[in-house]
Amino acid sequence: MSVAKVIEITSSSDQSFEDAIVKGIAKASESVRDIRGAWVNEQMVRVESGEIVEYRTDLKVTFVLE
Repeated sequence: MSVAKVIEITSSSDQSFEDAIVKGIAKASESVRDIRGAWVNEQMVRVESGEIVEYRTDLKVTFVLE
C-alpha cells in the first residue's frame, strides 16, 4: 500500500506558463522525493505598462510518502 501527499507551490517565469511549471517541479524535486504528478490549480500574469512581465502558476504536487 502506498500513501501520497499533496503540497501546493507557486512558481513564476518571465517566459511562459510552461516554463513556470517546469521550474516549479524542478525546484520542488530538490527537496521532495518521489514526485508522481502535478496539476495546475491556477494561472495568473503580472502586467506592467500593458505588457505581461511574469507568468505565475499555482501547482498541486503529489508525491508518495516513504
